Amino acid sequence: MNEQSRKWWKEAVVYQIYPRSFKDSNGDGVGDLRGIIEKLDYIKSLGVDVVWLNPIFASPNDDNGYDISDYRAIMDDFGSMDDFDELLAGMHERGIKLVLDLVANHSSDEHVWFQESRKSRENPYRNYYHWWNAEDGAPPKRWSFFDVNGDAWQFEEQTNSYYLHYFSVKQPDLNWENPIVRKEVYDIIKFWFDKGIDGFRMDVITFVSKDIPFKDLPSKYDGNFVQYYAEGPRLHEYLQELNREVLSKYDIMTVAEGPGTTTENVLDFVAEDRRELNMSYHFDISNLGHRNLAKKLMDPAGWSLVEFKKIFSRWDAVFNEKGWGTVYLGNHDFPRMVSRWGNDSPEYRDISSKMLTTFLLTMRGTPYYYFGDELGMTNIRFDNIEDYRDIMTINLHKLIESEGGDLTEYMESQKLIARDNGRTPMQWDDSHNAGFTTGKPWLKVNPNYEEVNAAAQEAHPDSCLNYFRDMVSLRKSEPALVYGKYTLLDEGNKSVYCYSRELDDRKFLVLLNFSERSATADVNFSLDSGVLIGNYPEPSTNASLRPYEAVVLEIYDNIITI
Repeated sequence: MNEQSRKWWKEAVVYQIYPRSFKDSNGDGVGDLRGIIEKLDYIKSLGVDVVWLNPIFASPNDDNGYDISDYRAIMDDFGSMDDFDELLAGMHERGIKLVLDLVANHSSDEHVWFQESRKSRENPYRNYYHWWNAEDGAPPKRWSFFDVNGDAWQFEEQTNSYYLHYFSVKQPDLNWENPIVRKEVYDIIKFWFDKGIDGFRMDVITFVSKDIPFKDLPSKYDGNFVQYYAEGPRLHEYLQELNREVLSKYDIMTVAEGPGTTTENVLDFVAEDRRELNMSYHFDISNLGHRNLAKKLMDPAGWSLVEFKKIFSRWDAVFNEKGWGTVYLGNHDFPRMVSRWGNDSPEYRDISSKMLTTFLLTMRGTPYYYFGDELGMTNIRFDNIEDYRDIMTINLHKLIESEGGDLTEYMESQKLIARDNGRTPMQWDDSHNAGFTTGKPWLKVNPNYEEVNAAAQEAHPDSCLNYFRDMVSLRKSEPALVYGKYTLLDEGNKSVYCYSRELDDRKFLVLLNFSERSATADVNFSLDSGVLIGNYPEPSTNASLRPYEAVVLEIYDNIITI
């Protein structure tokens, strides 16, 4: 293995925390920084290397912190800057790095920049955002992800103009064409790096370059705004400038939230010689199984494991020679891992959750693991729209209702895919509100907390929690599971995902049954191969697997016959 290619962020296991839902320290029903401080020893016990926090900056919370009103202040709900400093020091004392969420495509409409920008066309801050004068006619159609009408242009009577918002009307898009805006963003990044944080996850960073001047959408992008937004003409110029001016001066990690990235263009973002970012995560896997992606409607037929394998294998192949990838099965924008990709029935919840953990921690690329998935937390599946807090779910409901669409179909799809499924409070124990808060939680606690909680799993060696710890330990002990070559085996198998990982003279075989039926992989290997780990008490030593079984074997004879 080329030692020059080794990086701490390649070998890290990243644990994502949604602060609002992790632990409430003061009884107001909202998780906070002091709550995370209380649980630092728990986080350390997981064996993870990096914690990624969703936005903690000052915000009116139209989109739960992704609408920032002050990039250098802590949200009141979460605490103070002193709390943040204590949290950062506590993580570093435990050998854990901290990554924050950079939201620089847009700000809150309550940010002082926008408050000034909307006052007049002559205001010095006017060019911090994208404005379209009404006397020039209606602006060209642009889609907004969170707008109740799907319209990304909002009219302002005061200046007889429209401003651009790819997301909520309270999230106006920043104008990166303005070099002063870029310098403002770079100074914000420097502020946090100088405080000692270890990197940024960059929210929709692929959208920062706009198609100036705005024109009618080219016909080939009709219905595919995401791809168009991600192909701004100056995007790579901006990212290279960001790297040159700021990122290259610190030992940090950067990961792009990469909507619109493809296997054909991702190396433009993450190849070392591009000098842009370290990693990017794509949306191909999270989009699998949709009937209508824009309306978040799921295909009743479900999703195909064969296609699932193709997606991961296709993305892995991109990084064979350069660059570095990521792997994830859930985060704050998606439902619970075991509900989406496994089986969250009481019979199979634990075993399929462990199987998915095995997958994430044996793939090449930096694994991103979402808080609570180590317990096998599941979707809450709200029946009523009134129970949701997520602006995307609520406004899509309004849009579909206004169009006369099928709200029953929409609500059923949300039981599987809605973002709030992954945002319910952490289930710490079986006490009131799962030990998350002594007050009224900001989002309902999943009723299954009495069975699924951290306290109960601590005491059981075979729990999902302890299996996660064992898998993290295994990954850290075997460089082949980090850097080793990935080879997909038995590609057409509709139930079993089978692959090898190989580095120098070490070779491992991973067998994963994604179905609730026994299944067999069409592979042959030496019977004296050693089992490293399995999610059943007595793991299979051949290619015949029980429901949702996962086995990792070391192949001593280095031969696999397909």
